Amino acid sequence: MIDFIRTVLHPAWYHGHGRRPPFFEGWYYKVVDKREQARYAFIPGVFIHQDPAKTHSFIQVLDGTYGSATYHRFATFEAKPHAFNVRIADNHFSTEHIHLNLDDEQGRVCGELHFEGLTPWPVTLASPGIMGWYGWLPVMETYHGVLSLDHRIIGRLEVNGQVIDFTDGRGYIEKDWGTSFPSGYIWMQTNHFNAPHTSLTASIAVIPNLGRRFAGFIVGFWHNGMLYRFTTYNGSKVFTLRVSDTIVEWTLYNRYHELQILATRAEGGLLKGPLREDMHMRVDETMIATAELRLLRLDGFRKTLIFEGHGRNTALEVVGDLSLLVTDS
Repeated sequence: MIDFIRTVLHPAWYHGHGRRPPFFEGWYYKVVDKREQARYAFIPGVFIHQDPAKTHSFIQVLDGTYGSATYHRFATFEAKPHAFNVRIADNHFSTEHIHLNLDDEQGRVCGELHFEGLTPWPVTLASPGIMGWYGWLPVMETYHGVLSLDHRIIGRLEVNGQVIDFTDGRGYIEKDWGTSFPSGYIWMQTNHFNAPHTSLTASIAVIPNLGRRFAGFIVGFWHNGMLYRFTTYNGSKVFTLRVSDTIVEWTLYNRYHELQILATRAEGGLLKGPLREDMHMRVDETMIATAELRLLRLDGFRKTLIFEGHGRNTALEVVGDLSLLVTDS
C-alpha cells in the first residue's frame, strides 16, 4: 500500500513494477528548436503481454516537420524503482535529459538533450497530478501525467547525418500508462505562443468505468505563472466540441473562466498506440497544427479577456470513434 501511494504521488515514475499484463507505459518528449524549423517527438516505452513474444520495449521517433515516424523495437527494458530512470539498450531517459543512440535500418538518431526550468503539473495528496482524484482509482484504463508544461532545451542531436542544435528551444514532457489507449480521443499541445512561458495541454477521451462510458476531459492552460484548469473532476463543462477534416473547435467553461480553442488540423505521421493485444492502434499525430486560443474571466454575464494568442507547432491527435465526445460534427 505504501508503494502504491508513493507511485501515485510521483506520476513520472515507472508504474509497471509488479503489474500483471496487459500493461503499457510510455513517456512523450516534444522538442522544438529555437528557429522552429526542427520538431520532434521521442516516445520511449514498454508493452507487457501475457505472451512473452509480444512483450517488448520501444522508442518511437516522430519527425513533426515532415510527418514521418519510425518504431524501434527492443528486447530489453530497465527502470529503477521509485524513480524515472529508464534505459532501453543504449538509450537513457529521465525528466532532466535524454540520451539517444539509435542506429538501425530505419535511421540514426544520436546525441543528448538536457532540460532546464521544468514546469510540472502540480501534485497534491487530494489531486495527484493532471488526473486529479481519478489518479487514485485502480480501475482506470489509461492514466496520464504531465511532467513539464514548458522548459528550455540544451544540446544537439544527429538525425540521419544532420546535426540539429536544440539549445534554447522549447520542450514538453508527458506520459501514459495502463492497459490500453481509449477507443476515441482528441489530444493537443502547444507551448509556442508570442507570450513566453505559456502552454496549452488538452485532451478529451472515451472513458470506460463500471460498464458505462463517459467523456472525460483534462485541459490545462499555463500563463503568467498560473495554471487554469478545466477538467471533469473540478466541475468544468464542455459547451461545444466540433470536429471536421480541417478544424477542432472546442469551448469549455467553469465557474470562473471560459476557454475557447480553434485548432487547425494538418497532416502528420503514423505512430503506434497500445491496445490490450499489442501496439496496434494507428495514431496520426501532426506537430504543425495551429491553435487559436482565448481565455476569458466570467463575472455574471460579463466576460473579460485575459489572454488571446496563436499557438504554433501544435501537436494534435484525433483518433477513433468520437461520437460520444462531440457536440456537433
